[in-house]
Amino acid sequence: MGVPPHMFETTIAGSLPKPPWLAEPNKLWPQWKLAGDELAAAKADATLLALKEQEDAGIDIVTDGEMSRQHFVHGFLEFVDGIDFAHKVEMGIRADRYKAMVPQVVGDLRLKGRVHATEARLARAHTSKKLKVTMPGPMTIVDTVADRHYGDRVTMAMAFAALLNEEARALAADGVDAIQFDEPAFNVYMDEAAGWGIEALHRAIEGVKVTTAVHICYGYGIKANTDWKKTLGAEWRQYEKVFPALAKSRIGQVSLECRNSKVPMSLLKLLDGKDVLVGVIDVASDEIETPEQVAGVIGEALKYVAKDKIVPCTNCGMAPMRREIANAKLSALGKGAELARRKFA
Repeated sequence: MGVPPHMFETTIAGSLPKPPWLAEPNKLWPQWKLAGDELAAAKADATLLALKEQEDAGIDIVTDGEMSRQHFVHGFLEFVDGIDFAHKVEMGIRADRYKAMVPQVVGDLRLKGRVHATEARLARAHTSKKLKVTMPGPMTIVDTVADRHYGDRVTMAMAFAALLNEEARALAADGVDAIQFDEPAFNVYMDEAAGWGIEALHRAIEGVKVTTAVHICYGYGIKANTDWKKTLGAEWRQYEKVFPALAKSRIGQVSLECRNSKVPMSLLKLLDGKDVLVGVIDVASDEIETPEQVAGVIGEALKYVAKDKIVPCTNCGMAPMRREIANAKLSALGKGAELARRKFA
């Protein structure tokens, strides 16, 4: 029997490590090495390199690697009026899991112009693969800024959602195939996520005619996150609260963490009807997965998710990783999915 051509299409959560000539390596908040026109040119070069590395690894739905952003949230906020970056304040984020210097919302929020047009159009012009662009979700943005204007998290989230919607519609017009909203905050504020968190996502995707996704993980492989995971016990059941609400939502795909996590795979059945981006690559470990291990996670997911709904993915973004490790993991993802296609066709 032949292998279905679109079975187990692979993708990544979003980010890849930046080359050392672009930004400080192995950092989540790296400083740029260049400025002005030289920085813009270097971001473009890095974007093309990220596309090539994904294509070489056999990734089917590629991203720009988030090469043009210093950080996945602040890369969006830099294009928003009403935010003061000059007077950052220290704030505990993700329920005080760690401290960060964050900008302040000081007025009504408006986009200054397009946010990701440059990199999206560049990527679209240079790959024939399906293209995904990621943006921070409204709840996670609200959890990563200090509010000095709205006085209410939900009101502020809806204001950000309107801006995300404006950019999402424009990205769809640019030829992007999928738009993903990153919501690690959904694993922290589970009750709110199932309520106004999803309502804000619905506002963000209003009128968007391409595939939509939400990424909910347990964070990058940084110490604050790995230490937090150690406190979560033998089973991580945070997804259990939000998955039923997501299954009823208008979001098309849900991206989650599976490899080397303590998430019971049986929770995936709560996402019945959705495409599930199954995290088969651990971004918190430098150990390179084997194709057999990747296929093994896919096989476990198959017990609870229809095979045409599984999209093998990374657990989270790879921005802080060493580039050679990340590229080896990309290769493992591509080879593991190919093995799974043969094994489970």
